[in-house]
Formats: sequence, C-alpha cells, structure tokens
Amino acid sequence: MTDTPTDVPREADLATIMRIIPHRYPFLLIDHVRDVVARTSAVGVKNVTINEPHFQGHFPGAPIMPGVMIIEAMAQTSAVLVGLSVGFAEKRPLVYFMSIDKAKFRRKVVPGDVLELHVTVKRGSTKIWKLVGVARVAGEVAAEAEFAAWIDYNATSTE
Repeated sequence: MTDTPTDVPREADLATIMRIIPHRYPFLLIDHVRDVVARTSAVGVKNVTINEPHFQGHFPGAPIMPGVMIIEAMAQTSAVLVGLSVGFAEKRPLVYFMSIDKAKFRRKVVPGDVLELHVTVKRGSTKIWKLVGVARVAGEVAAEAEFAAWIDYNATSTE
C-alpha cells in the first residue's frame, strides 16, 4: 500500500469532489462526502431531485432512481475516499469498475430522498481496491453491493 497522507480531511465538499473525480453533470452523482476515515470508510450524500435526467424515462409518472445509478454513486463515494486516502486529487488518475458483486435493491429511491452512501474498504493497494457499499434513505437500506476498482495512474482526466 502507498503511504496515507497525514492530513486527510474528514469531509469533501463539491469543489473537492470535482478535483478528485472527473465526473460532471449529468453523471456526477454525489453532493458531499463526510465521515472520511482514511483507507477505511466514508459516507457520500446525494440529494435526489426530480430535475435529474434519468427520471424523464425511469419511470414517467412514478420516478425511481435506477439501481445502477445508486451503485455508481457508491463507486463515486469510494473514489473520493481512495483519492483522499492516497492523495491523488492533483494527479487525477482515472478509476474504473472491475467488478460488481452481491448487488441487492431493497427500497425505492425517489425525488426528495437524501441518499446516504456508506462505503467501507475491504482491501486496498496501490492500484486495486475492493469495497462494500450500503445506500440508505432515512436509515433504511435501499441498496447494497460489493465492488472492485482499478486506479489507472497512466490515464488522467484532462479537465
């Protein structure tokens, strides 16, 4: 494992998130990351609004956040946790999904919900990370999954 910076912040606002991950509207799916414990865990926050483009077709008259978008929000939270933990905010490497396992959906996520994305590191190294995510709304589990990510230090975001 690489060294953990000694000054890892406990939270990341939107500006910090955007320095760490390359995602932008309409695919930036987290608004804030809090409770960061380097190389261990973090909680992402997503304020779900009717203005998001996926609600136009999923489903008209009964908007529900797609499960794959919830898992992507967990992954973005994880990328911020890893970025803060290893100090790559200025290097801007790209982080790719390697696998998604044990995905389960337990509750609908709808406009007006505040989605909390609890991510925990199972294993982390220089390039490969395995994590567990649990998405909650008002304390109730909405989705959960295990996933792995690969950090590509040779491919960087250009923005």
